[in-house]
Amino acid sequence: MGLLLECLRDCSRALRVSPRYAKAWFRRGKANISLGKFEDAIRDLNISLMSYVTDEPDQVKLQCLLTTTKGRGMFCVDDVSEASLVHKEDPYAAVILKKCRETHCHFCFNELPADAISCASCSIPLYCSDWCQIQAGAPKFDKSSNSFSGLEGLADDLKNYMSDVVLAGASTLDTGHIAEHRHECHGFHWPLILPSEVVLAGRILVKIIEQNRRASADSNLVGFLDLSHNYLQLPPESKLEMHIYSIILLHCLQHFYRTELPISGIMVSKARSFLQKFFAFKMKKLHAEPLFSLQPVILLSQIQVNSMAIVRMQAPEVKGPIYEPGNALTSNLEQVKVGQAVYVAGSFFNHSCQPNIHTYFLSRTLHVQATEYVLAGSELELSYGPQVGQWDCKDRQRLLEDRYSFTCQCTGCSELNVSDLVINAYRCTKLNCLGVILDRTVTTCEKQKLKLLIDAPTVYSKQVEKLKDANIAEVACHVFESDYKLEPQHCLVCDSYRDLEASCAAISQTESCCERLQDAIASNEVPTNILLDAVKCTDLLRTIFHPYNKRIAEVEDNLAQAFCLVGELQAAIDHCKTSIQILEKLYGANHIAIGNELIKLASLQLLVGDSAASGSISRITAILSRYYGSHADEIYPYLRHLKGRQDAD
Repeated sequence: MGLLLECLRDCSRALRVSPRYAKAWFRRGKANISLGKFEDAIRDLNISLMSYVTDEPDQVKLQCLLTTTKGRGMFCVDDVSEASLVHKEDPYAAVILKKCRETHCHFCFNELPADAISCASCSIPLYCSDWCQIQAGAPKFDKSSNSFSGLEGLADDLKNYMSDVVLAGASTLDTGHIAEHRHECHGFHWPLILPSEVVLAGRILVKIIEQNRRASADSNLVGFLDLSHNYLQLPPESKLEMHIYSIILLHCLQHFYRTELPISGIMVSKARSFLQKFFAFKMKKLHAEPLFSLQPVILLSQIQVNSMAIVRMQAPEVKGPIYEPGNALTSNLEQVKVGQAVYVAGSFFNHSCQPNIHTYFLSRTLHVQATEYVLAGSELELSYGPQVGQWDCKDRQRLLEDRYSFTCQCTGCSELNVSDLVINAYRCTKLNCLGVILDRTVTTCEKQKLKLLIDAPTVYSKQVEKLKDANIAEVACHVFESDYKLEPQHCLVCDSYRDLEASCAAISQTESCCERLQDAIASNEVPTNILLDAVKCTDLLRTIFHPYNKRIAEVEDNLAQAFCLVGELQAAIDHCKTSIQILEKLYGANHIAIGNELIKLASLQLLVGDSAASGSISRITAILSRYYGSHADEIYPYLRHLKGRQDAD
């Protein structure tokens, strides 16, 4: 029909939902040929061919087993190779976060196009395509006579034609699941007001009810998903909040599910009793069990500890060749949370601060990838947020206890490691000594690890050899002495003393200088005096912090960005390399965090024509493939630009 631009648009929408849809790539290629865009057409057809002939690898066989310390966990039946797809799952229920309602599709969570589609009934949700709108539960067109109100004189053949046009494509779409937006529609705007997790709880309740209707079964709202919860460990304030939101949610769902979700007078009376007890004994521990039989309360607690954040990689848009100065990617790549979802099988993966699997999302589908070789029978563990190299042990423990109500006992939290020793450490006052000096809070945490090591004499010698191989002797050789008493403010190599109170006072004087540099970078204008002051402050920090302290890596990264903005690219490269060297000590050489930093380095090396850029790009490709497999190019669009430049050279 000659609607080539419309064809490209529709193909692009289809590919946002299913990036490996071979037919969409093929049709896009044909359209580009007709438009004379032959280079794009060749790429489209090549992708179509690759998508068609390569099947997705079989997922690893998993087994859910009960562990002695962490409850249920996921174990691999056979050996798992590095970069293998371990698990793939669509959400039981999902919801967009409020901050992304105007920017991302409410079903697939991809960015919205300029011509986004809104719900025909309430106009609140926005979708990137008709497909997403229908999957989410758009009102269906009815072929009955009521649908043609005011058109009674219309001939039958024209009515049929009209319905075919209105239903074009929609009638062939099988949602395959229960519509998630339908109960939120028809003028009821409560999903705009309530927190995302409460809206998500509503979608879960509706799905359970609808599934029970189809199976002619009774509703068991809490036991249906078989998920853990932390209600008993919550403080009274949090319990009160959950009870209040539960009552509100049930009231909002009454329009559709009055019979299945009744609000009785007894329930309200017991809720009032809960409020009275809360205010009467605010500082005392309330009754451990829910004070009235309100299953959504437990569901909210289940969501709190089992839901996952659906994320998208955010990077500056490339508007021209990457070898032009304005297109160097020196700012941080960030994972932006756009949605929240519950994955039933995915929730059985336990946490580790040194995980052996990594999660990512294509549309709303969870993918779990092995990041290292895993022996048969081993547990597959992901990170619930903090990892070794990102935070130190005490901060990781605090977050996990506050958010998930458990004390982490993974290897990263129970065994000594270089990262936890150096990440916030101070420099030894003795020249050329690489020993670490710890403050009191870090010392307390590391003492506990030492105690666990010493209390297990049968494995003590093996652990010592393992730790020596991990380069701990370089920064803390004293810990290998069985009678050593770990003390704060003393070097763990030469026992030199450092006055940390005076050191912290000196550090505080540099904070305003570092903040001014960050503000200047954000404005894309870095005055010479601010840059010079930042260099001096960095030199001062180097005399106080340990060379592997993460704060040094952060200020070096800021200097790299600043020097790039003022056009001193070689200086930017040098500071970028220094930052990466520190992060490699914290994370390891093949961690995803290193891959993100190498993208900055490679873009700078390309700008100056450095031949080392090719090696950096190859290393980036290897790291991202380890974490994202064949989907690396889709998640990191900038990677395609780097590879293209590498091939051109």
